[in-house]
Amino acid sequence: MKTTIKQQFSGLGKSATLAVNEKSAALEKEGKDIIRFGFGQSPFPVPDAVVESLKENAHRKEYISVEGLSELRESVAYYHSGHSNIDADPSRVFIGPGSKELMFLLQFILDGDTIIPTPSWVSYPPQASMINRQVHFIHSSAETGWLITAEALDKFLTENPSEKTRLLILNYPNNPSGTTFSENNLKELAETARKHEILVLSDEIYGRLTHSGEHRSIAEFYPEGTIVSSGLSKWCGAGGWRLGHFLFPKGMEELMQSMASAASETFSCVSAPVQCAAVRAYQTDEPIIDYLFHARRILKTIGQTCSDRLNESGIQTIDPKGGFYLFPDFSNHKESLASRDVTDSASLCEMLLDETGVALLPGSEFFRDPAELTARLAYVTFDGGKAMELSTERGNDSFSMDDLSPVCDKIINGISRITNWVNT
Repeated sequence: MKTTIKQQFSGLGKSATLAVNEKSAALEKEGKDIIRFGFGQSPFPVPDAVVESLKENAHRKEYISVEGLSELRESVAYYHSGHSNIDADPSRVFIGPGSKELMFLLQFILDGDTIIPTPSWVSYPPQASMINRQVHFIHSSAETGWLITAEALDKFLTENPSEKTRLLILNYPNNPSGTTFSENNLKELAETARKHEILVLSDEIYGRLTHSGEHRSIAEFYPEGTIVSSGLSKWCGAGGWRLGHFLFPKGMEELMQSMASAASETFSCVSAPVQCAAVRAYQTDEPIIDYLFHARRILKTIGQTCSDRLNESGIQTIDPKGGFYLFPDFSNHKESLASRDVTDSASLCEMLLDETGVALLPGSEFFRDPAELTARLAYVTFDGGKAMELSTERGNDSFSMDDLSPVCDKIINGISRITNWVNT
């Protein structure tokens, strides 16, 4: 029978991150030696204490309040209050099946447009496009750490006024660059947001993986206009569990209620066992603190090593400050790459995969100029469980890449393939 598809869905492909993972898997099945730097999934196991909590609550089968389990909302609020200067009340915490779904519902409900700094995570703009929501990009540069500046935001908002709600999405530590805002950056952005009375969605899904352990939120400086978003997928290694949360500011009860109404007609509630286990995840006792200490130390060590080696080869890369991504720029090799018919980020990644077996995602997938020779590298191709063991053995002693050598052969091999290829 004939099916008519809405125009905004015609030609809409899968999320680029999922697509590159599937392509890498298919090539491996063909017997090819592929190094997967394209898909950003936590390499670490879910903390044992959280897994045990899931087992203990596996019998829970009831529907839960659409806003979330009361104990979990209390746990999330306590976490935010204890780790940043944010007024976090449990009544303003909303639990969803991953923060991605909550972001979609928010854009669906709000009447206005969306402002997205680039490079941007791959799913923000497609979500807006699916509901015919206008997107405005503000492009950053390597000079600003691939992060938006208050000056650029103020210029855009001044030149493009609107009477409707303007939603600015900030993501930090950033996917795809691994960089994050300083306290001063956040204060300046907060002042600009307050001046123009815009709504900020602060996507802090990698916040607990800030390598220094000192993550700050713009909600500290713009509490009246910031929704904080996070979840279990990155810091807790539980992407497939699908649990995220929003923390709404005071005065946005109507917006939260609209979210709850929409959720009640779509996903109803998040899995009861997963919500019960998440209560344990947000408790900041010794097992969770130790888990995060080792995860951060491992990611910082690997990320810095990769950044150093790429820079030594003339591939400009800003040192990561959080998460597990790098955003290398191959522009220094523009002429030699052009002689090999590599003239944009898509052809760069395509040829790199074909000739070396290394999978990266082109900068164009993160809404950069296609001619820009940038790409995202996710340095997660290692055994996270074994890495945790190696880090634990070292305790608080000095820690280096040598300590991780038993699990990082594939990462070092992949970086070597990239640097050798670009200098051939």
